Amino acid sequence: MRTLTNYFCTVLLMLFGLQAFAQVTLTRDLDNFRYPDQRGINQFEAPKDTASTFNGVNVRIGGASTIQFQALNHESTGTPLDDEGNPLSLIEIGDNFNLPTANLDLDVHLYDGVRMHLRTYLSSRHHPEPYVKGGYIQIDKLDFISEGFMESLMQNVRINIGHMENNYGDAHFRRSDNAQAIYNPFVENLIMDGFTTEVGAEVYYFKSGFIGMLGVTNGKLNQGVNNPDKTDPSLVAKLGYDSMINDDLRVRITGSVYHSNKSANAYLYSADRAGSRYYLVMENEKASTSANFTSGRFNPGFRNELTAFMINPFVKYGGVEFFGTFERSSGKAAAELESRSFSQYAAELIYRFGNEENVYIGGRYNYVDGEMMGGTEVDITRFNLAAGWFMTKNILAKVEYVNQEYGGFPTNDLRNGGKFDGVVVEAVISF
Repeated sequence: MRTLTNYFCTVLLMLFGLQAFAQVTLTRDLDNFRYPDQRGINQFEAPKDTASTFNGVNVRIGGASTIQFQALNHESTGTPLDDEGNPLSLIEIGDNFNLPTANLDLDVHLYDGVRMHLRTYLSSRHHPEPYVKGGYIQIDKLDFISEGFMESLMQNVRINIGHMENNYGDAHFRRSDNAQAIYNPFVENLIMDGFTTEVGAEVYYFKSGFIGMLGVTNGKLNQGVNNPDKTDPSLVAKLGYDSMINDDLRVRITGSVYHSNKSANAYLYSADRAGSRYYLVMENEKASTSANFTSGRFNPGFRNELTAFMINPFVKYGGVEFFGTFERSSGKAAAELESRSFSQYAAELIYRFGNEENVYIGGRYNYVDGEMMGGTEVDITRFNLAAGWFMTKNILAKVEYVNQEYGGFPTNDLRNGGKFDGVVVEAVISF
C-alpha cells in the first residue's frame, strides 16, 4: 500500500509540475485525436485534419475506470489430472463484483502536428499494481524540421513511432483496453483477441476515404536485447475505404495482415496483460484471478511463426450499425513440423437510439474453429446480447448476457463438454 501511495503522489507531483512548466491550457480536445468518450464511438484511426489549434505545449490528463458485477455459471465433462495424478474439477464461482480497473492517459500536444500518447494501467486483473501499457508519438506535420516542410505530402500522411498498440484489424478499435471500455458495446472482447503492443513504426496514407498503412515492429512484447537471433521484425499492413455515402449511410471496409517470420513467442493472441472480463470461467479449482487472467478466451498457440489476416466490414445506417470480423491465422510452435490454422467469425448488430443515440441494444455471434497441437479439431461458439445507456458522454452503464460452448476438446481438458453462461453488468467512466 505504501508503494502504491508513493506512486500516486509521484504521478500527481509530476502532473502538476508539467502543468506549471508547460502552462497547460484547459482545452480537452486535441488535434487528430480520438475522443475517449461517447464521441469516440465508431472512430477508428484518429482523424486526419490539417487544421491546427496549437498554441504551445498542452498536456491533456485523462483516464478511465470500470467495475463489473458478474453472475456466471460454468460446467464441464472434462477429467484432467494435476501433476500428482489427482483429478481436477472446475473452480467454484459465485455472483459478486470483480476487481475495479483503472487507466491513466497522458496526451501531449508537443508541437504543431506532433502529439504523444502514454497509457498506464493503474490497476488490472493481471497486475493489481500500476504499469505502463505503452506510448507513441503521432506525427501529422513536419514543421519541427522547418515550417511547411513537405507540407503537400503530409496533408495525407501520418507517422506513428513508439511502443504502441499495433493497428492490426479494426476489432481492436472496439475492444475493451483494461478500463477503457466505453468503445465496446459488449462487456468482453472477441474469443481470439487479436491485440499486441510492440516497438515499431507505422506510416499511413489518407485520401478521399482511402486508408493505407504499412508498419514494421521488432516482434517483441517484452523488450530486451537478449536472444538476438530468436526474433525477426514483424510486418503489419492495412488497406481500406471509409466514407459517408450520404447523411445517413456510412460504409467502411478494411483488410489487415500481421506476419511474424520468426519469434521467440508470437504474442498476437496473448499480448493483453490486462485480462478478460469473464473472471475464472472454465478454470480449474487451483486457479487464481491474476494468474488465470484470460478466462473465456482462446489462444491458438502459434509461438514461432504466425501469419494472420482480418477483414472487417462496418455499415451504419441511421441508428443501425453492423460490424463484422473474418480472421484466418496460421503458424506453428517450435515443436511442430507443419503449420496449422484457425478461423474466427464475428458479427455484431447494434441499434442506437434516444437523445444523441445515448441508448443501444445489440447482439453478437462469435465462432472460432481450427486445429490444436496434436491434430485435434476444436470449435468455440459464443452468443451475446447487450444493452447500454450513456448517462452522460463520459459515463456508460451496460448489461450483457453471454452463452459460450466448447466442442471437440479432449476428455483430459476441462473445456471438454464445456459451457458457461449468465449475466455481467459493467459501469464505465472515461474522460
